[in-house]
Amino acid sequence: MYTRRPLPRVVKFEEYVIIAQTVPSATPSEIAELARCHAVFLPGDPARAGRTAFWRPDGERPVAPSAGSVEELTVALPDGEGVRPARVPAVLLPVRAALPLLTRARSRTDAHRSTVFWGAVALEALHLVARGLLLPGLSGTDHDAWRTGPLGPEETERVLHLAAAMPPEAHAVPLDGAGPLRLPDPERLVRAFLDSVADTLPRSPAAHLVTAGPAYASPVPRRLSGLRSWTADVAAGHDSGVRLSLRVEVRGLDTAESPETRPRFRAVLQVHSVRDPAVVADATEVWADTAGDAFGTRARMDALLALRRAARAWPALTPLLSAAVPDAVELADEEVAELLGAGSRALAGAGVEVHWPRELARGLTTRAEVGPPDDGSGPRTASSDTGPSFLSADALLSFSWSFALGDERLTREELDRLAEADRPVVRLRDRWVLVDPEEARRVRTRQDRKVTPVDALAAALTGSTEVDGGRVEVRATGWLAALRERLTDPRPQDAVAQPAALHATLRDYQRRGLDWLVRMTSLGLGCCLADDMGLGKTITLIALHLHRQTDPSAAGPTLVVCPTSLMGNWQREIERFAPGTPVRRFHGTRRDLSDLAAGEFVLTTYGTMRLDTARLSAVPWGLVVADEAQHVKNPYSETARRLRSIGARARVALTGTPVENNLSELWAVLDWATPGLLGRLGTFRRHYAQAVEGGQDPGAADRLARLVRPFLLRRRKSDPGIAPELPPKTETDHPVSLTAEQTALYEAVVREALTEIAGTDSMARRGMIVKLLTSLKQICNHPAQFLKEERPRTTGRSGKLELLDELLGVILAEGASVLVFTQYVQMARLLEGHLAARGVPSLLLHGGTSVAARESMVRRFQDGEVPVFLLSLKAAGTGLNLTRAEHVVHYDRWWNPAVEAQATDRAYRIGQTRPVQVHRLVAEGTVEDRIAALLHRKRELADAVLGTGESALTELTDAELAELVELRGGTR
Repeated sequence: MYTRRPLPRVVKFEEYVIIAQTVPSATPSEIAELARCHAVFLPGDPARAGRTAFWRPDGERPVAPSAGSVEELTVALPDGEGVRPARVPAVLLPVRAALPLLTRARSRTDAHRSTVFWGAVALEALHLVARGLLLPGLSGTDHDAWRTGPLGPEETERVLHLAAAMPPEAHAVPLDGAGPLRLPDPERLVRAFLDSVADTLPRSPAAHLVTAGPAYASPVPRRLSGLRSWTADVAAGHDSGVRLSLRVEVRGLDTAESPETRPRFRAVLQVHSVRDPAVVADATEVWADTAGDAFGTRARMDALLALRRAARAWPALTPLLSAAVPDAVELADEEVAELLGAGSRALAGAGVEVHWPRELARGLTTRAEVGPPDDGSGPRTASSDTGPSFLSADALLSFSWSFALGDERLTREELDRLAEADRPVVRLRDRWVLVDPEEARRVRTRQDRKVTPVDALAAALTGSTEVDGGRVEVRATGWLAALRERLTDPRPQDAVAQPAALHATLRDYQRRGLDWLVRMTSLGLGCCLADDMGLGKTITLIALHLHRQTDPSAAGPTLVVCPTSLMGNWQREIERFAPGTPVRRFHGTRRDLSDLAAGEFVLTTYGTMRLDTARLSAVPWGLVVADEAQHVKNPYSETARRLRSIGARARVALTGTPVENNLSELWAVLDWATPGLLGRLGTFRRHYAQAVEGGQDPGAADRLARLVRPFLLRRRKSDPGIAPELPPKTETDHPVSLTAEQTALYEAVVREALTEIAGTDSMARRGMIVKLLTSLKQICNHPAQFLKEERPRTTGRSGKLELLDELLGVILAEGASVLVFTQYVQMARLLEGHLAARGVPSLLLHGGTSVAARESMVRRFQDGEVPVFLLSLKAAGTGLNLTRAEHVVHYDRWWNPAVEAQATDRAYRIGQTRPVQVHRLVAEGTVEDRIAALLHRKRELADAVLGTGESALTELTDAELAELVELRGGTR
């Protein structure tokens, strides 16, 4: 079986599926042309000889790519109430060349429905091949041919759904022969296409290393008529003819009243129709020809071949092979025990299910209860006078296990009896029960074990825990159960009065946020406030600090760790909303922590925290706050490790983007706030991140949601009742054409880079792709940026700059203010010089701007002294309050829509009273145009995990990369 290199690698990027093999590919213009054509599949013999035909509905001759040919084709055209045959010129492509075209055509809005349909079938075929669902066989002319299989019920159901959805044009090639006009059967045509893909893709240059010869490896057809019986043997029991199952029957239940007279078991052979899973009969009926004709004429032969495979998997079935009628086999105790465990698993691998009698109690289940010891003690919270906090490692709780057969709970003594009986059938509670002795012994070894409260809480929230590689149901008891209900109850609880020292009136959603923060921190549980930018996370945190000062056990200084650009904003907010509260900056060469007041705020940066962790760790902080907590999203970074070493009674993370790229970032933030909640990072990735991001395990996503939801409060401006006073926001994409100079530079860079990239190794290739994308984005901005000109001439060279001039003319004429974001400091400086030459005053803020200069610039802009604020996206995309602006311009596009949204929120936030207009400049027909489409799709997925930006683009094939960066019009 092909399990190694011959199988193609299928890579999913957005909505494209890329086959990681070198295949003849059409150009983007040819793809656009053929996508609008009608498409139909023409089967061949062998299957890989099949071709996909594309023909224009107007009957004109379509453009043929290099891998195809144009031939006359008879098709069925609508004619009144019926159809008529007609001859049309059609492009015929072999399967290998058609696959990339069909998968790409699916995402085009102008594609014909028949092409979209065959693109969907192609995607299903790629998934089947990627999973290794391949069976060797012979074509009708005895040539070696792979086909898809074995197909289980789910795969068969998808095939039937596809066939039912086939549009008329997708099978509009009439069948040969005299008589009325007949079109191919949809299901047969879909299966033929799946087989053609299965017969094409494994035939790679390395295939002969696995097959040890040209058969099933070479694209050249080979006649193998002597292998008919072998291929039939392979097919039997999979997806051809019939499949088998065993029905276990028990005799003697009524007469066996004591352990000495145990019931007797036998396994009855059953035959199922693969074509119609609802058709089933005992083997005796099939051999006696009393089962009807639903199984076909080869039923006995197919059943014997399947039985041969089953006997190899479980030798107890071997006697049936020599029986005149393979009806049933008597089972000894050891065979029953084996069939309960390893035997059933081996048979399942051979496609044979085992059905047990309902009258026997079976299915030993394990449940766990977790809670405090039976001494009436409750949780010791962070505000307790004595004893450990709830999170302390010495505050241990216990898992206690319960066991059940069916719905009946077993005692320890009964479990011991099952384990010691060493046989599968045991008399228990006046009835016979069926239990795998090995499973009973394994379950009995589970002893009560101690766990930390965080582990116990995680198990209680998700309702399960992992034991011995499997998930076990968990139920919380005692005060842990009450805590679980308290944390998961969505209704308002424990309303907290607004602190008297707070000189502001909290909005309703901010009051609810304060209640939630107080509840979590009073338990010693860290948490993450993940409100949208501009909803007032700072004032809510100030209110929490003031509230904690009223409780002597929770009072203490609060450390705020934030980006440098936010220190001034924090100090101003504290002085404004909590006047009289001492606040100091622990930053610069003269930083000092002496004589800290109990209720003081200390502000520091992530950089300073890294340099002076020892001094910060020596302070008994009441609260540590990580603002813009995405700065610690890499748990292995020095910043994250240093921050973890600073202790406090409670920790709170503040961020508007708890997940920017992947779920591991969520783990990093929450594991800092509540250490141990999500387990170790490797375990989290295995159990949650990979399953959720890959969409493989919906149950994992649900468990993760139950675990995370109590510790993360997420509100958006668009949520009902959150910020009704915010004015409207309008977002507009402005497509601009490239100038002649930009066009020439763009095409030259693409041509040279693609030639250089082709054939390079993976590591060098990734770097070259990033360099190419960066160069193209700079050309789209302005040729002077790409050419690194020291004294550039700016006018007349960039479509974007000309549009910006027009926008600024209108904005400034209205007396409004504007923020202009760019990811390149060099481009910001170029804009600054250009505006200065035009007499337009502007400010420029970037990563090298000092803290004092930042604060001065923000004040001048907010006071209306300067109408244009040029900002570096990374340096100024978070934390700043720039509500003076009514317009936001994104001069170039970042790869992550969340980052752009944060930048926009510098203006669109609480305190903004005027409508905000967001302008995004996009170079038409360029890579920016395609990236803009991807970002639009990402933005529509509100809670989905975002893509990985440039790193995802580096994995594209040469053909996919060429399509991404190709210049398509949009020039002048």
